[in-house]
Amino acid sequence: MIASLRTGLEATFKGVEVTDREDGMMFVLAPGESIPAVLRYLREHGLDHLALVSCVDWIEEGELEVVYLLTCYMRNNTDYGPEQRRHVLLRTKLPRESAELDSVIGIFENAEPHEREIHELYGVHFEGHPRLIPLFLERGYEIPPFRKDFDTRQYVEKTFGAIPPVED
Repeated sequence: MIASLRTGLEATFKGVEVTDREDGMMFVLAPGESIPAVLRYLREHGLDHLALVSCVDWIEEGELEVVYLLTCYMRNNTDYGPEQRRHVLLRTKLPRESAELDSVIGIFENAEPHEREIHELYGVHFEGHPRLIPLFLERGYEIPPFRKDFDTRQYVEKTFGAIPPVED
């Protein structure tokens, strides 16, 4: 089944690179504009659980990488066969200066908090997301705080350094 999924992805989508392993893990690198279509394709081919959406800052390359982890829900309660052991790691690389992707909430509703988190902490804009409002943070930041060029010490000094110490 993994081989046919690989063949289907490569035949259907231009610019997609697929690497699969014998243990059922598949790595897919796709252009950003293809992400919603690739996710829809994977969902239609049995990968119906979006387990995780994450982001990696590759500052040296000037890129952010958004990563989607998909798995299959168990089809029955007695058999956890090879079909349910499939995992697909879908990745896309975006320029740090203009990191933007289409929202995939219409395909996987549970992507909503993940997209908000990545927007807030890495600065990736998800076009079509209904509410890209802060999820965790109370303050605005010039540089999103999970990017590697965010200077935590400078931020702490600027924000909290002017607060006088409490005297005993």
